Amino acid sequence: MVHGGDKDKLAGRGGAILTRRNLLELASLAFATTAIPPGLMAAKAAASPDEAAQGVSPIMDKLSKYMSEAGERALPAEVVEKAKHHILDTLAAIISGSEIRPGRAAIEFVRAYGGKEVATVVASNIVCGPIEAALANGVLAHADETDDSHGPSRSHPGVSVVPAALAAGEQFGISGKHFLRAVTLGYDVGTRVTMCMGGPDYQAATHRSTHGTVATFGAGAAAGCAAGLGAQQMRLLLDYSAQQTSGIGAWSRDAEHMEKAFLFGGKPAAGGVTAAMLIRAGWTGVDDVFSGPDNFFEAYAPRENGVIKADPAQLADKLGERYEITRTNIKKWTVGSPIQAPLDALAGFFKQRSFTADDVQKVVVRIASDEANTVSNREMPDICLEHMVAVMLLDKTATFRSAHDKARMKDPAVMRQRAKVEVVADPRIDARRPRREAIVEVMLADGTQLSEWVRDVRGTADNPMPRDEVVAKARDLMTPVLGAANCSILIEKVLALESVKDIRELRPALQRS
Repeated sequence: MVHGGDKDKLAGRGGAILTRRNLLELASLAFATTAIPPGLMAAKAAASPDEAAQGVSPIMDKLSKYMSEAGERALPAEVVEKAKHHILDTLAAIISGSEIRPGRAAIEFVRAYGGKEVATVVASNIVCGPIEAALANGVLAHADETDDSHGPSRSHPGVSVVPAALAAGEQFGISGKHFLRAVTLGYDVGTRVTMCMGGPDYQAATHRSTHGTVATFGAGAAAGCAAGLGAQQMRLLLDYSAQQTSGIGAWSRDAEHMEKAFLFGGKPAAGGVTAAMLIRAGWTGVDDVFSGPDNFFEAYAPRENGVIKADPAQLADKLGERYEITRTNIKKWTVGSPIQAPLDALAGFFKQRSFTADDVQKVVVRIASDEANTVSNREMPDICLEHMVAVMLLDKTATFRSAHDKARMKDPAVMRQRAKVEVVADPRIDARRPRREAIVEVMLADGTQLSEWVRDVRGTADNPMPRDEVVAKARDLMTPVLGAANCSILIEKVLALESVKDIRELRPALQRS
């Protein structure tokens, strides 16, 4: 179902949203599916008669109906405000990402590829097909470490959900209010998939990427909502999302952040739009991929002594009560998530007393074991904890520019400070995961010892950034690319999305002049 006046727009287009050429291009992306025998499904009696006849479990029944009604369901005011923050933050990540190698590569790819002029490639002058636009904007969104993150599912939902909702939204000309609801639904559906399989432990147990899994389902849900899919279509959308789920933990070895941007943002955003458009065009599949033979959990969930470790009920747990977008973090610092707490601690120390980098004898940073593996002595400046601590000591802050100055990693002044930094994997912090906490200890030459256990990182649900801080961060990231005037227009429109009649109205402000 779709919101208000959008219903007529969607109905007017009917099912003819893919040309014959489009279908041929998309055929390689579709996966063959087989019907699940209804007699093998669990708990049929609890579902409605129609769903039971098709072999739909109560969980899938509840989830798919919730998804189909999301486009017309009013959201609480605080959820709407939070959604605006995350949309603005993700757009800022996309725009600033256009200046970084993965972002430039994405823009070059879609410019050469072409396609029907339907959807916006942000921070460029390109308008192309919605699938290609979702791919490019997803890569742009995670070209850097600027975007949001969700601890309980260990994912970066915004980088796939927002590009998918934007591309599908432009395809169907949805309102700003509908767009807000599609984005919120994407966060709710995608994150619950890995949470029901152990959250961060899912990747450790299976070597599959939590980020890729969440992104695929989140982007699909957002695009499906923008496409106005009904309950039965949403079930097929989830089936197609399951078939596209991919990604292994090897992404952490990508030294250029390009594969990571593809896995976290580009591929799932494009896949979500693809699935929504195919299902809306009448493609068929399996009615409940979460139960029955060869279901999603049998294929993907961790096992212990041969027993599947998953709780499918969490897929529909507290839908409409607990909105995952309100539990998603916005980064204050444009660096990797595990580096946020240490920089918060150093900023606090500078407020306590005045000292210079040369006054520091040693810095010990205690973080979780998995975080230490991710950010210790990395090649990229914004994902290297030791380097960013050194920069913070010298500059008293960490900016987007300083976090991306790779040449500075060889600066003797920085290297001298970096040599003072020790990163320790601390079991006390391990016990606090998936929270992003850190203990930072600074020893000064005069014998002073400063210590802080940062439990609530700035920008997290427990210590959120208010609107003015989110806007200030976005303005800092977007102005150098779009210019001050366009930046102000875009911020104004995002913060008033309820009044936007057609999401395509954002295009002039999203693109370079």
